Amino acid sequence: METYSLLREFADSWMLLALFGFFFGVILFVMRPGSTRTYSKVADIPFRHEDKPAASSGDAKEA
Repeated sequence: METYSLLREFADSWMLLALFGFFFGVILFVMRPGSTRTYSKVADIPFRHEDKPAASSGDAKEA
């Protein structure tokens, strides 16, 4: 069997299952119960300094 046919057969079967398993694992990792607080903090980053601009590097010690 030539290399192309072997790799094509591998990609059509086992690699498809491996990538599906990886995708499903990432979804489970993101939806796990303890991640809600972490992701809500990350989602609020654009609105963190809504009232006033962020402090510059020199003003960071005052905040």
